[in-house]
Amino acid sequence: MSTLSADTLVPQDLIARAATDPHRPAFHFTAPAGWLNDPNGLTQWNGEYHLFYQLNPYAPVHARIHWGHAVSSDLVTWRDLPVALIPSAGADVDGCWSGVLVDDGGTPTLVYSGRHGERELPCVATGSADLVHWTKDAANPVIPALPDGFDVVAFRDHCVWREGGRWRQLIGAGIRGEGGTAFLYESDDLRTWSFVGPLLVGDSDDRPEGAPDWTGTMWECVDFFSLDGTATGIPGAGGADILVFSAWDDGVTHHPLYWTGRYEGNRFVPEALRRLDLGGRYFYAPQSMRDDAGRRVMFGWLQEGRPDAAAVAAGWSGVMSLPRVVSANPDGSLHQEPAPEVASLREARLRSLTSVLGIEPVEVVRGDQLDLELQLTIPDGGIATVQLRATDDGAERTVLRLTRRGAHAELTLDRSRSSLDPEVDASGRAGEVPLDEAGRANLRILVDHSALEVFVGGVPLTARVYPTRTDALGVRLAGQGVTAEVTAWSMRAAARTAEVQAG
Repeated sequence: MSTLSADTLVPQDLIARAATDPHRPAFHFTAPAGWLNDPNGLTQWNGEYHLFYQLNPYAPVHARIHWGHAVSSDLVTWRDLPVALIPSAGADVDGCWSGVLVDDGGTPTLVYSGRHGERELPCVATGSADLVHWTKDAANPVIPALPDGFDVVAFRDHCVWREGGRWRQLIGAGIRGEGGTAFLYESDDLRTWSFVGPLLVGDSDDRPEGAPDWTGTMWECVDFFSLDGTATGIPGAGGADILVFSAWDDGVTHHPLYWTGRYEGNRFVPEALRRLDLGGRYFYAPQSMRDDAGRRVMFGWLQEGRPDAAAVAAGWSGVMSLPRVVSANPDGSLHQEPAPEVASLREARLRSLTSVLGIEPVEVVRGDQLDLELQLTIPDGGIATVQLRATDDGAERTVLRLTRRGAHAELTLDRSRSSLDPEVDASGRAGEVPLDEAGRANLRILVDHSALEVFVGGVPLTARVYPTRTDALGVRLAGQGVTAEVTAWSMRAAARTAEVQAG
């Protein structure tokens, strides 16, 4: 019997439609077609990187989720492996939702949320040495009920680590009338779990709904780790302790946030709450891993910004972010940048220049698969603009603006003219970014058809854009008295191959 891979499960007509969609990224990871959302089970196993992800192979809608699986030696070029988890009779009949992979004494083990009707409860599956074949535990769900004494809004997604000879687990949840939380459990064997209590509880009333740092009524996709180059990366191991979560409310995904603080016993003592990505829901449900080099590597889900009907017509939905390396700044905030491996996709250097800009925009390069490095020296109070995916007449254009205010700048993303399609999301994004000691803004901009990832001084802003015209390729710069140093590369598509192995 053959083991099914994503491309053998996905209907061929979906794959054909997806291949012709001009909005489909070329060097970001996507499913062969159908629906993709959260990254799952991130690990480096026997030297290779494994990316599992939420997948509906049959249609680009969020329903009856499977676990897709891909592997890479370099974090950017992937080959498809057989689908790891498929819904089956029992605890996950309606979907195998998000989770993690841990090494249980040499046995690869998945801890994930099984969905049965409206119930979402933790399940376990063990894998073969090559991570290709997976066997679900007969006792699933391994936590058969919600914790007593709490009016739980929702209960799903997992973060699991080894601490003091025992397993510990966080499950994302919400307590009605109070706020989002991460429930803490512990176990000797990954099957029998004892409830410890809430690690931390948010305040659902602490910000008005819609504010970019509102913590929501439920925390999805909790990720908990320590940042210290000499530590193991587990919470409390040394360095800054980081609790990442995605704010959710009443079925609506909002934005990813993170707490910095101290993990003490069974509680997390928060110090500061920050935004993980200025793009909000366009970098959602992130998960990270510590690789063999000791780096904290993170992926997130780039949601669609076009109507569901457009994604269905295109045959696909959802993009995985490029891999990011996450480290700690001196002030405790996170510094994020594309993994160095992303540069291996650079093809031809298209432009390298230094120029003093003026009010009128100047085109510096053209393309929809680009890697741009810019250093902008902006006078205090001055404004620099970068137009992306701009048509020749400017009817479509996505505009980044940097307004300098002393040692920082306000970064805004203006998508009001990103597309002539009135149904796509055109809302703006904004936030503060750092400048270097000389007052320069250092930007890395990755343009991949509809996917846009921007990094300014280690602060990311992720978004989706959907220009309708084929000449929406221009990159233009402007800014009175702004000095710009620009280097631009075209980017090759990240090759992928299907790999179906006999079962």
